[in-house]
Amino acid sequence: STPKGATSFDVHATSAVTVHIIHSPMTKPMINSRWPLDPDIEVVVTVDVTSRTVNDNKVKISYYGREGNELSVAWLYLTCVDISLDVDLNRNGRVKSKGKDKAKWTWGPDGQGAVLLVNCDRDSPGCQLQHEGTKKSSLGCLLLVTPPSPLSTSPVSTFFRTVDLQDMSVMLLRTQGPSAIFAEYQVVLHVPESDADKVRVFHAIRSDSQPQYKPVLGPDKFSYVLDHVGSGENTFYVEGLAFPDLGFSGLVSFSASLLEVPHENSLGTPIFTDTVVFRVAPWIMTPNTQQPIEVFVCSIQWGSDSNEVFLEGLRALLKKANCKLTICSELETRSDRWIQDELEFGYVEAPHKTFPVVFDSPRNRGLKDFAFKKILGPDFGYVTREPPGKAISSLDSFGNLDVSPPVTVRGKEYPLGRILIGSPLPWSSGRRMSKVVRDFLYAQKVQAPVEIYSEWLNVGHVDEFLTFVPAFDRKGFRLLLASPNACYKLFKEKQSQGHGEATQFVGLKGTERRSINEILVDESLKADNKHVQRCIDWNRNVLKQELGLNEQDIIDIPQLFVLKGSRADALFPDMVNMLVLGRHLGIPKPFGPVVGGQCCLEERGRALME
Repeated sequence: STPKGATSFDVHATSAVTVHIIHSPMTKPMINSRWPLDPDIEVVVTVDVTSRTVNDNKVKISYYGREGNELSVAWLYLTCVDISLDVDLNRNGRVKSKGKDKAKWTWGPDGQGAVLLVNCDRDSPGCQLQHEGTKKSSLGCLLLVTPPSPLSTSPVSTFFRTVDLQDMSVMLLRTQGPSAIFAEYQVVLHVPESDADKVRVFHAIRSDSQPQYKPVLGPDKFSYVLDHVGSGENTFYVEGLAFPDLGFSGLVSFSASLLEVPHENSLGTPIFTDTVVFRVAPWIMTPNTQQPIEVFVCSIQWGSDSNEVFLEGLRALLKKANCKLTICSELETRSDRWIQDELEFGYVEAPHKTFPVVFDSPRNRGLKDFAFKKILGPDFGYVTREPPGKAISSLDSFGNLDVSPPVTVRGKEYPLGRILIGSPLPWSSGRRMSKVVRDFLYAQKVQAPVEIYSEWLNVGHVDEFLTFVPAFDRKGFRLLLASPNACYKLFKEKQSQGHGEATQFVGLKGTERRSINEILVDESLKADNKHVQRCIDWNRNVLKQELGLNEQDIIDIPQLFVLKGSRADALFPDMVNMLVLGRHLGIPKPFGPVVGGQCCLEERGRALME
């Protein structure tokens, strides 16, 4: 629009428009406030007030010749519309507009970015869920449960109930401006193709009878054009379909774009895009030092191997601890008593909602379907990982999975603790927890896993040689480690006091009794336990380093082992493998030598704990 012979210009605008002249320090305005027509000068105009009518903001550019005479005038007509895609950016449960850096997500209490929950619970108890396929219940609820990837992660329902909204995160699209503009332009909500199978978005559409919730984004649906856009808010509800995992960091972005569409069949040109980012909340494992809510135990009554005496002791303990006891029938568990090996409890948390999620191991014995059928329910989620080809080992059982209480390691805080996984030594082959399970645990990030050496055990589970108990001092807990050295020291002490003939295993059926004297002279047993102690000492050093522990944070629990081939079993019931219920501990009875009317192992264990 610059006329021939023009050498300077000036700019004037209506009140809502701000004019910025961008120039080099060498370029100055002329005496009459006009600017020279230099190529390095840029004029930028901004509008901060939403237009009421189309073209209600004007910018006038006047061009002048050498004599200062006005040669020509150009007019720029502006319509300002406000488009904002908003989420709970500050993680305080409220969706605010005008947030800064909405496409950025940072960790920590001072971080920013919205959180998304995987909708992995079953809010409709009458509806039957399956891992795959469909099933219609007597209530007529039709649910399609499909894993988002070949490795099943969680039951995800396409059947929508308003109770599901409580699990979802809110996303608001706010638009303001003249309605005539939105008649000529499109507003599109979209998600990257790489993120689409991890989420589902519902649009809340107001109607006379009741709100409708239309699925608009998700697997195979990457964009959604809004109808009848005007000044106001559109509410969307977002749910996660997959937990963080290998190849998926947990970050998901959504964008709203204003498109200029010259004619009906054209794709449209983006004029403006606003982007927000969610992080899918990780699965968080709970340490046993937290106050317990409920204990699950299996009842075994059929056959000669009944656990009724164990259950009686447990009922008494749970009453003292004031904790709910759920006894699972033998029919439900299909005679599989090892519930600790089958499942692990954790939770997911967002500012608007927290609920427990059970992680089902790929061990898949009698308890295979128990968590899915009996624990999954309203506000109780479910997740699992299955290795391809079903190649699992004993190390896939969740007795081989633990988590520390909160720790600080070399100045780095782990406020949710660190996950412990039993493995072979770093340089050796051997049994190992399935890669899909380890990948899942590492991908959650917030409880950075530590792999420790458990393959020296026959069963290979970390819970056979370590646990954590709460304490009132120091770091708020103690690490308990099984210790052959502590056991030999105790037995030698009792022998020196004249109790060498006191006998181990009195009252334990099917086990040959052995006196303290016999145990202490058994060179083969001594060699076995020397090896075991070296294995535990290796872990002691790793745990001190990776959990930031000192010797004062560790208690050695007397325990002997015996090698069967190259791997070890506990010689007597393993006292470290205890049930921790706050201040109440359910310690396996060791059937140790009775000295002065009391089992010396029990006496030492109590003294160390108390």
